[in-house]
Amino acid sequence: MNDATARCFGAGDPLYERYHDEEWGHPVHGDAALLERIVLEGAQSGLAWITILRKREGYREVFDGFEPAAVAAFTDADVARLMDDARIVRNRRKIESAITNARATVALAEAGTSLDSLFWSFVPEPRVAAPVSWDDVPASTPESIALAKALKKAGFVFVGPTTMYAAMQACGLVDDHIAGCVAARA
Repeated sequence: MNDATARCFGAGDPLYERYHDEEWGHPVHGDAALLERIVLEGAQSGLAWITILRKREGYREVFDGFEPAAVAAFTDADVARLMDDARIVRNRRKIESAITNARATVALAEAGTSLDSLFWSFVPEPRVAAPVSWDDVPASTPESIALAKALKKAGFVFVGPTTMYAAMQACGLVDDHIAGCVAARA
């Protein structure tokens, strides 16, 4: 990458470029915001991320802005309603995981902690230098494995180590912008 405006991903699609430049790798805090990212990373499993970005506003609408208590109160009737809503990925397991994860988020709060504090307790040591290529970016790390395990223990689902590493990248726990990328900080 030698162009001053080169992106390590997302070039050519304005939605994807905005996500790359303004969001991916920037710190995300707050239980609703983190629940959203976990749900969307789980929904992305097996799909292209741009598909989820294009459906993101629909997700925000149908999942009440990812307000944990609101989503935790969803019923079987809500699952049926969501299965018919083309604004989101209509996969029953993914929809049910969003509700399960909202309930787990509420349970953390009731236990006197937060998804935010749990999630951010797994920040790895910062990289010395930006990765040179995508070959230098792992699919999972010891921290993402530990985060997945902690979330599962807390009742979360669809939170495997690879999915959680993607969430760590998206939420700014790690900076995996490739060297030469306009957004690379390392």
